[in-house]
Amino acid sequence: MSLLRGLLDRRLLGRRGDNPRAEMPFLEHLEELRWRLLWILLAVLAGTAVGMALVHYFDVFTLLIAPYRDVFGDDRLIYLRPADSFFIFLQVSLAIGLVLAGPILVYHVWSFLAPALEKREKRAIVPALYMGLVLFLAGVALAYFVALSVSLRFLSGIMSDHLQPTYTATAYFGFVVRLLLGFGVVFELPVVVMILSALGLVTPAFLRSQRRWAVVLITVVAALLSPGDIIWLTVLMMFPMFLLYEFSILLSELMWRKRDPRSGDAEPTDPEPDPSPPEEAVAETAAPATEGDPYTHGDPARKQDSDEPPSD
Repeated sequence: MSLLRGLLDRRLLGRRGDNPRAEMPFLEHLEELRWRLLWILLAVLAGTAVGMALVHYFDVFTLLIAPYRDVFGDDRLIYLRPADSFFIFLQVSLAIGLVLAGPILVYHVWSFLAPALEKREKRAIVPALYMGLVLFLAGVALAYFVALSVSLRFLSGIMSDHLQPTYTATAYFGFVVRLLLGFGVVFELPVVVMILSALGLVTPAFLRSQRRWAVVLITVVAALLSPGDIIWLTVLMMFPMFLLYEFSILLSELMWRKRDPRSGDAEPTDPEPDPSPPEEAVAETAAPATEGDPYTHGDPARKQDSDEPPSD
């Protein structure tokens, strides 16, 4: 929150002299923010409509049920209420819409905050945004091909002698959507650290010193993102998060090496002594003090006249 507040203050106060948009009045900033939020909402709605078409015409449900079929050998799920099938269809379509609208959301957020950034910060953040897309897809792929099957096998093996797993469609697809999006969001950790390092808010030394707290935070986040009380899935999510944290430290080191020392990040040096003499010495040299009549004001001619004896 403090980072976002700082960027908003820099944008509203107009500290970027090379960008006249940063000098707009406060109400114009609010108007621009309102329109960008509206475009983001429209992008989510349009993405949801595209997601409905994908689910209906490209049989996305078959793709999502594939891990379930590999584990249990059946691809038929039950539902208990008449409207469950519609809400499942809407839930999966909305998840696809959020993913499709992600680049537009990032574009509008970037366009709103970019006037508050310096050129070196922009050069560092733009590649991080592209890397974020790749990491998100990598997280989704890991969840689909590895974590989903492992978690289903683990859950079905608990008390298998007494319990028969029969999942409802609502529970299963909710589990899948949360797992895929959770892994995708978790894999954005290096991007967040890279952006904070580019802004000068995070240092590699700070990240190394906070490893213990990072372990605690990663455990809490993995427990919140993993559906239900699945200890094995939580551990499975924690392991790549540890690797991502170490990768974030490496990225932070690279960002600090590329920082421009003229940006104020370099250590301050002692100012060089001023070779010019002080003002008092200059004044003494330019106007030396004179003895004798105080009314001569340093005029040699009047001083000479004052030294002559008075005439009779």
